[in-house]
Amino acid sequence: MDYSKAYFSLIQEGLGKLIVTNKTKDVLTVDEGLDWWASKAYDLHQRTHGLIFFCGNGASATMAEHMSHDWFQNGRVNTTTCAETAHITAISNDIGYESVFSYRVERILSEKDMLVGISSSGNSPNIVKAMEAANQKGAFTISLSGKGKDNKIRGLGDLNFYVPLETYGEVESAHAVLLHAALDYYMDKYLGGRH
Repeated sequence: MDYSKAYFSLIQEGLGKLIVTNKTKDVLTVDEGLDWWASKAYDLHQRTHGLIFFCGNGASATMAEHMSHDWFQNGRVNTTTCAETAHITAISNDIGYESVFSYRVERILSEKDMLVGISSSGNSPNIVKAMEAANQKGAFTISLSGKGKDNKIRGLGDLNFYVPLETYGEVESAHAVLLHAALDYYMDKYLGGRH
C-alpha cells in the first residue's frame, strides 16, 4: 500500500474507533457526544450567555486558538483561550506553567460556561489542572485526548472524546477533524448549516 493511503487509513481507523464517555464512564455514540456538545453550546449561547474556553499545548494550542475563533465567528458563541503572550509568560514565570490555564479558569469561568481541554497524551499537567478547576467552578467540561487509554483527562470531562492512536501527529490530525465536526454539527443543527 502507498504510504499516504496507509497513513490516511490509520487516521480514519482511529476516528472510527473513537470512544466517547461521560463523567461516570458510560459509553455514548459519537453522534450522541456531538449532539450533547452542540446542545450545551447552544444553551450557553442562548440562555446563559456564557463562553467556551479552549486550551491546549503546542499543536493543541493552535487548534484551541483556531477553534476559539471559528466558534466565535461562525458559531456566534463567545469564546476565549490563553493565546496572549503576556498572559502565558507572566503566569508561567510568576506562578508556574502548570497553572497557565487554571489561573484564568478560576478567575473567569462559572457554571454558565464550558471548557474544552485538548491534549494528545491526555496527561498535560496544565490541562489536567484546568479541567479540575473548571469542574470545581461548575462549568461543563469536554476533553479530547489520545495515546494511552488510561490518560488523566479522559475521566475528567462531563464529555470525553478519546482517539486510540499512538503518535502525536496521528492524534492531532484526528482531533482537528473532531473539532471541526463538532462545530459543523452545531451549525447544521442550530444555525441553518455550515459554510
